[in-house]
Amino acid sequence: MSSKSCFEIAFLLGLIFVCTNAEDRVFNVHSYGAKADGITDDSKAFLNAWTDACKWNGKATIVIPLGVYMVYDAIFSGPCNALALTFEIRGDIKAPRDPKIYCKESWIKFQHINYVEIKGHGTLDGQGDCAWGKHECTPLPFTLGLYFINNSVVHGIHSLNSKGVHINVFACDNLKFRRVHIKAPGNSPNTDGIHIGHSTNIQVLDSNISTGDDCIAMIAGSKNINISGVTCGPGHGISVGSLGQLQTHEVVNQIHVQNCTFIATQNGVRIKTWASSNPGSATNITFEDITMIKAGNPIFIDQHYCPLGPCNQQESSVQIKDLTYKNIRGSSSSLAAVTFNCSASFPCKGIILNDINLEYHGPGGPAIELCAHAIGKATGKELPPSCLMSSFHS
Repeated sequence: MSSKSCFEIAFLLGLIFVCTNAEDRVFNVHSYGAKADGITDDSKAFLNAWTDACKWNGKATIVIPLGVYMVYDAIFSGPCNALALTFEIRGDIKAPRDPKIYCKESWIKFQHINYVEIKGHGTLDGQGDCAWGKHECTPLPFTLGLYFINNSVVHGIHSLNSKGVHINVFACDNLKFRRVHIKAPGNSPNTDGIHIGHSTNIQVLDSNISTGDDCIAMIAGSKNINISGVTCGPGHGISVGSLGQLQTHEVVNQIHVQNCTFIATQNGVRIKTWASSNPGSATNITFEDITMIKAGNPIFIDQHYCPLGPCNQQESSVQIKDLTYKNIRGSSSSLAAVTFNCSASFPCKGIILNDINLEYHGPGGPAIELCAHAIGKATGKELPPSCLMSSFHS
């Protein structure tokens, strides 16, 4: 073989090597000056690593190794050149206890990105105990914000003691959560686990959520949401709403909650709308194969939601329609295991109860079902006995 041929082969092999390495690169925050001592603000190191990874013309992985990192606040913005981004959290990231940051909207936020994977067994520690009940800011900052994120995955991470909402999802599409662990005390205020709004095609799978507010809340603009394999408790349950407070026509539809367990929660599966309210709708919602363990208000529609009062006595204008409750069993900590407190102006329509078996062993038992302006039918097991009005209206 000629020396020229050997040179050409070596050159081509060199190109292959360079191209291969260009496709996949790791950006370690230690290389950008992160101290991981739990005291020094490592925000700049995180953001600089993100900037380079975002520019990379290939696959990029930002790694947060084992250690304790103090991050004051960080916004990871796109769009990015990278074909795919991975943000791998191996260590523990702590929010500061400094009250000067309490009035910020967010602590850590990802925005305007396609194809990002946020993973790892590390912890986002909001250190919320320093803020609960001791602040002048409403609301307190959420731990992890996902804004305008598409075709992405969050899995394995832990969120601990958020100051406000743990994970806030806004204007996202095709986003999956798997094996996410969220934890805060049952008396921590407004610490929703996952708060979803104006987003489509969201999945929350095989996760554990213990908090002081809704384990999962789906507000206006939530569409095609699938929740499966979630254990909730303590907390306020899995909720649709509240709806009807804003001037816009608030809509939630195509919600499917299945194979979930509620343990000593304040509520189980709940739909809540304000009274009075602006127009809106909550339609095509299914709750099935659900276990309640001493859950309060296991099945609950509240169209007279008004947590702070005083309240306007006008009826809600949010239409709730086409609901299925199937194979919901276990125990209730409240006498009214099923409550449909619907609007007189816009009655709940198309409710289907199938195989409901909820026991109550406290004073005044057994369990009862309460209905107001609720239209539907019950089949199979009926414990408590159904009180639905039987005729359907379009």
